[in-house]
Amino acid sequence: MQRYLWTIVAVLAAAAIALLVVEVVHRVIRRLGRRSLLMTELTQHAHRSFQVAATVLAVQFAVRFSTGYAVGTEWRQVLLHILVLTVIATAAWLVAALLVVAEDTALARFRVDVPDNRHARRVRTQVVMLRRLTIAVIVVLTVGVMLMTFPAVRGIGAGVLTSAGVVGVVAALAAQSLLGNVFAGLQLAFSDAVRLDDVVVVEGEWGRIEELTLSYVVVQIWDDRRLILPTSYFTSTPFQNWTRTEAAVLGTAEFDVDWSVPVQAMREELRRLVESSELWDGRVCVLQVTDATGGTIKVRALVSAANAGSLWDLRCLVREHLVAWVRDHRPTAMPRMRAEVGDAGSDLAWQWVQPRRPVRRLGDGDVPDDARIFGGSDDGDARSEAFVGPDEPVEARR
Repeated sequence: MQRYLWTIVAVLAAAAIALLVVEVVHRVIRRLGRRSLLMTELTQHAHRSFQVAATVLAVQFAVRFSTGYAVGTEWRQVLLHILVLTVIATAAWLVAALLVVAEDTALARFRVDVPDNRHARRVRTQVVMLRRLTIAVIVVLTVGVMLMTFPAVRGIGAGVLTSAGVVGVVAALAAQSLLGNVFAGLQLAFSDAVRLDDVVVVEGEWGRIEELTLSYVVVQIWDDRRLILPTSYFTSTPFQNWTRTEAAVLGTAEFDVDWSVPVQAMREELRRLVESSELWDGRVCVLQVTDATGGTIKVRALVSAANAGSLWDLRCLVREHLVAWVRDHRPTAMPRMRAEVGDAGSDLAWQWVQPRRPVRRLGDGDVPDDARIFGGSDDGDARSEAFVGPDEPVEARR
């Protein structure tokens, strides 16, 4: 009984000393690291794991040196084995906490709340994927080391290793889909094909990459729905990434109007509208006639915005305003099917309505910037150099 009491006292003393030392170290690091992000992260995220690991290790040493080797052999071995398993688990917890601290410190250098955050989102995606992978590896290694402390497991280890090739093949075939998603997740993280907060169009849905894991990707749809896809989808299926190089994007609004529409007046109205809106980023404002068949012409307004959300609102604003403008100021330009009966001079009132205000006429060879996509401005010239190919660009639906 005296030896048991001595063991209990030794364990309590060791635990108290360990807790005291950890607390002193914690306070010193917190005081010295007030201006250091790394020290602050250590005190916040690694304190608890360090405290538990140090306490368990101190208790193990107290039990080992206070019980001796000849007294109470059976219960001593069981207790020490349990303490060894606990030390392994707490050490893995501490290592994982230190890795998380290092990753959080690295992420703090890259801000995502700035307009040009493409590089920061790329680094954040890679770090998050590495964090998930490293934690999974730590858990697997910890379980393996804990199992190897059992003599029975060590005894069958040789037999397991001899059949490792067959087992590996069977496991690879059984987990083919899972492993494919894991490798696809790593490929996405380091190929820069898609990043967190990227705006994408998948399965006909427009949304934002909300979460990217080793096995699946969560896309937040614009109406707050969540589309969950396996990571292998993004490596095997074409998809649209609107923010692959930058957040600024272009969008269109198309109108079917009558041949009598004054295109230049409509172009000037579009320019006036976007210049008065905070949604426009000042890059592109173009209005062109892209088709003229079936008794109507198709007028397309191309505008730009700083991000996909602003572009959506801007496109809706352009549609609403120009529809109202055609209805109120150019009613004869509204699309209609008609059969003409009258003189060819178009002198009848229903055949022609004079515009309410004069339209500015352009000189010979004078083409306004708002009538060109691939030219007429610095941005248009750069786009013309980038898109060298067919004489007529492919129509974009978005």
